[in-house]
Amino acid sequence: MFPAATTQFRQDLSLDHEATARHLEALIASGVSGLVVCGSLGENQVLDPDEKRAVVATAVRAARGRVPVVAGVAEASTVAAVRYVRDCARGGAAGFMVMPPMVYRADADEAAAYFRAVAAATDLPWMLYNNPLAYTVDVTPERLTEYVDIVTLKAIKESSGDPRRVTEIRLALGDRLAIFAGVDDLILESAVSGIDGWVAGSGIAFPQQNQHLWNLIRAGRWDEARRVYRWCAPLMKLDTHPKFVQYIKLMVQEAGLGSEWVREPRRPLVGAERERVLGIIRRGLDARPAV
Repeated sequence: MFPAATTQFRQDLSLDHEATARHLEALIASGVSGLVVCGSLGENQVLDPDEKRAVVATAVRAARGRVPVVAGVAEASTVAAVRYVRDCARGGAAGFMVMPPMVYRADADEAAAYFRAVAAATDLPWMLYNNPLAYTVDVTPERLTEYVDIVTLKAIKESSGDPRRVTEIRLALGDRLAIFAGVDDLILESAVSGIDGWVAGSGIAFPQQNQHLWNLIRAGRWDEARRVYRWCAPLMKLDTHPKFVQYIKLMVQEAGLGSEWVREPRRPLVGAERERVLGIIRRGLDARPAV
């Protein structure tokens, strides 16, 4: 379980390192195996370069060596991505979750060259983040076989929305890579096919129950896992909307673990949409199973 953490802001939208650290502490206390910061949910692309590095430094200090800190890489250029991973490696990051080039829609060969350049910039392990729905590049199982010579590539975060990919990757690569699920409301379907980990999103608002669900899955206690999954499914569905950052940050706020402030172009929820989402959140959190 490597939850994707939010980046906490004050109401004036400056970084709130103290609030970020408090939330990370709650995640660590729930029993997670690692932390992912500055990913999509961490609003990487609206952070200045120095701010990204500062958030990673905050996470490293908060973790205090108890769990590894994985830094999300979401840069528009190869040069910027290379510089970023080198800086974060010096700053104590344990590894990276690498998204394809942002803004430019790279073809398969360009994306491969980008991933290889980033991998060559550090000896640290990294996870390839495959999310063609959001970032247009699809590293299919067939294309993924072309990456097996990169010794630092240790995992893939599979977020194509098709749980059949888990089996397809296994058939193509065996156990060469750890497979992490990246779509919350497909976690049980993905787990049945044999994943190794989960980069969780919505569960950061209910970390104890989220970790409990993962523990049930790993133990093969499927009947119990299904009951927990049915409780949290409406909450997890909030991770699959274009406004997933606003939705999850609002959920985190309702759970008392942070605030809802987001940087533009995102804006906090208002009106009927806010009331609808709050209804889902409050019903779910009120019915939280005891762990």
